Formats: sequence, structure tokens, C-alpha cells
Amino acid sequence: MSSHGSFAFGRSLPLRSRRMLFGVAVLAIVGSLYESAVNAQQKPRESDYYTIETVPIPESMYLEVGAIEFLPDGRMAVSSRRGEIAMFHDPLQADASKITATLFAQGLHEVLGLAWRDGSLYATQRGEVSRLTDENGDGRADLIECISDGWSIGGDYHEYAFGSKFDRNGDLWIVLCLTGSFSSELPYRGWCVRVSADGKMTPTCSGIRSPGGIGFNAAGDAFYTDNQGPWNGTSGLKFLRPGSFQGHPAGNRWYELTDALGERPAEPESGSRIVVEADRIPQYEPPAILFPYYKMGQSASGIACDLSQGSFGPFGEQLFVGDQTLSTVMRVALEQVDGHYQGACFPFLEGFGSGNVAVQFAPDGSLFVGGTSRGWGSRGGKEFALERVRWTGKVPFEVLSMSARPDGFELTFTQPVDRRTAEDPASYSMPTYTYLFQSAYGSPEVDQVECRIERVEVSEDGLKARLFVDRLHRGHVHELHLDGVRNAQGEPLLHPVGYYTLQYLPK
Repeated sequence: MSSHGSFAFGRSLPLRSRRMLFGVAVLAIVGSLYESAVNAQQKPRESDYYTIETVPIPESMYLEVGAIEFLPDGRMAVSSRRGEIAMFHDPLQADASKITATLFAQGLHEVLGLAWRDGSLYATQRGEVSRLTDENGDGRADLIECISDGWSIGGDYHEYAFGSKFDRNGDLWIVLCLTGSFSSELPYRGWCVRVSADGKMTPTCSGIRSPGGIGFNAAGDAFYTDNQGPWNGTSGLKFLRPGSFQGHPAGNRWYELTDALGERPAEPESGSRIVVEADRIPQYEPPAILFPYYKMGQSASGIACDLSQGSFGPFGEQLFVGDQTLSTVMRVALEQVDGHYQGACFPFLEGFGSGNVAVQFAPDGSLFVGGTSRGWGSRGGKEFALERVRWTGKVPFEVLSMSARPDGFELTFTQPVDRRTAEDPASYSMPTYTYLFQSAYGSPEVDQVECRIERVEVSEDGLKARLFVDRLHRGHVHELHLDGVRNAQGEPLLHPVGYYTLQYLPK
């Protein structure tokens, strides 16, 4: 029936009936507006669960945060890309605005790693690892020693070097960006190396492009973030398995300098797929997590593992990963399948002041986040920022973890779900896709396939949901939407989406 016909039908009714219909329509509109207002009130907000507090930076410091480290005496060391290291005093006090800072060192070269050991601060600079010691106790570094400079640098702006904390064996792990992120004209550019406290350097992994951060999981295994570009269709979180090849072949020429990694890997085939090349090249370790471009971020950065034993909320032993471009922090839940790491990433927190680079948990379980917008640009409008994230004590309704099964996935929630909505397959959708493994810059989403969720089983306690899927797709990101799922109180998920990178199918 046309709109004109419908209008004529209404005019043909008696006046009283038309008034009644008008009244019903008004009530319906008012009711709909009321329901929208109630839903808006009920919709959870990130700030209900986690607060972002600004830490003041002295006006004399241009602190483009590159790394953060906590000292045994309670101070917090923060480095700058511009070569300064500041000491923040009493950083865990309740009022972040009262935190003060003094200069510890200056004149260094782009410090993107800080670690404390035996009374000294170790700084990963662009061209070396340095040990800084305050010998007279005046709060300033008096002695700066070169511990290792076993790799080379040129004049290229892109030759970043990101350093870890000390591992359980007393080594620092350092990921070295390629020259211009495309080529490796200098020894060990595009590699990961380990440096002991006495300066011995051990080549550890090849195939790195443009790292944004490095850190360890709860088991002590090392991971780094690599950014979209050649041989990286999108940014990823990668497991630094000793001896592995991480995917970018430009640095493979340096196998001639060392036998620490064994035989040089075969060259990947441009235009192929990650899992195809992983099956063909034994040394290749595929990304544990692919961060879908823009949906999750555009430039993955620092890594921090929650070892707070509940002080930061329900996400114990998961990884928190920064994104520089979107000024966010993401959450990662990993598992091992067939000896390889893979898992799901979830949105966590947005609204930071600058482009996040460094993320570091404090002894009290709060999370410090710092960054810069220079050279890259970011959604956060400030040139640089240092912020503290604290849990309010209220548990958000979230997907805690997403684990692969031979015929689907098992979800664990932070709160019991409403069984009716959680067992309804219509509450979910799951598109999948992958990326080209190619020498060209980045990749669109390709090989799209929609998964059909055939049925869902919820555990008796309401904390788990088993999703049975018609078919899983190896090598694909399985993008799970849970828009229809509610908790026992009828509330939606804070973040109703997760992205599982399925490189290996569980048996």
C-alpha cells in the first residue's frame, strides 16, 4: 500500500477514532523515547570500571614517553624519545596531580627501554644498552657505561630499538627496526637480540620489521608488537621463539654473521597466506594475534602483563597492549595450540591524551601509560602525555577469554550470563577474514567467510558458553560479535566484540 493510500485510510475514520489512534501513536513515541533514555543510562561505560588520571609533567621537560620502570625505593623512571630520563616521586599516591618529577639523565639517544638491576638503571638507546648509576645519591646519574653496542645504526629515522625488562636468565631482549622499515643495510637490523647484564649479545630471532614494544607474558615468554607494512598485512603481536623467523626477509642476510639461529630460512612467497608459509618454512613463527586494522588499532605498541593478582580487575595474567595511533589500550588473552601461541584481542580502554607507546604495571596494580604524537600523529591531541589507569573495583561484564575448540569456541565471561540470550545463536555473528602475506605495504581483508553458529551451550554457573560453529577457518581472524548477549541483570557487554586469530586448529 502506498503512503498516500495509508494516509487516506486514516482520514476515512471517525474523528473520535482518529483521536484515539493519535493518542496511541503519541504514547508509543513517548514510550520509545523513554526506553531509549533508560537504555542509554544502562549502557555501560569504560569509566565506570577504569579511570584515567593525568600525571603532571614539569614544564621544563618535553617528555615523549618511550619507557617506564619502577625502582625498589618507590620511584618511577620515565624516559623520553628526546633522550631524557625523569624520576617521578611517590607515583602511587592517591592524588595523581601531586606527583612530582626531577631530571635523572639527559643527552641520551631515544630511550625505548628501561630496566632496573643491582642499583643501576639500564637504558636501551637507539645504538646501545647503557647502564646509568647515581653514585653519590643526589638523584642524578653520575656514571653512564656502554654495556653493549653489538648492532649498527645509520642516519635513518626509523631505526628504533625497543628493550625489555630483564628476563629470568638476567637478559634484556631488544627488537631492532629495519632501516626505513623496508631494508636492512646494517648488521642485525630486523632482528631480536638478547643482551646479558655483562654485555654479551646473542642473536635470537630474525624477520622483524617495525616493532612498537616488547614484553613478557606470565610464563616468561617474550613477545613484541610489529606494525602494518611490508610482510605485515596488519599490526600483530608476535611470539619471539628463540631461533624463529618472524616474517620479514630483509634482514636474512645477517645469518652469515652468526650460527646462533641455525640455517637461513627460505624466502616467503609474496601474495601467499600466513599459514601456507608457516607450513612451508619451519623457522617461521606466525603472529599470535592479528589486530584488525582500525577496528582494534593502527600502530600496536607497548606490552604489559597483569600480574597484580586481582588489583587491576578480573584479567589476571592477560596482556595489555597499547596503540599509538588510536590512543587506546587493548586486551589480549592467549592460549597455546600445537605448541604455538594464538588467541583473542578485545577493546579495553580509550581516551588517552597522546599516542600510547609505553605501558607498565605498577607495584599496586595500577597501569601507567605514556606516549607521544610526534612523527606519527594520534587520536589523542597532546604532543606527549603520562597517565595512570586504576580499577574502580566494579567488575565489567566482558568476555574474559575465547578459546578455540575443534568445532567452535568456548567463551568465559566475567559475570554470569542470561541463559535465554546467551543460548540463542541469533545473539552472535562471526565473519572471518585473513590478510595477504606480501612484500607490498599492508593488506586489505581478504578471503572473507561468514561462520554460522549452529548452537550454544551455557554452563550451569552461567560463566561459560560453548559455541558450535559450522566450520572454522585456519589462518583467519574470527570476528565474534555478541550484540544480543546479556548478563543475569539484563545488561549488555561493555565491549561486545572479540577477534580470535586462528593459526592452528586444536585437535
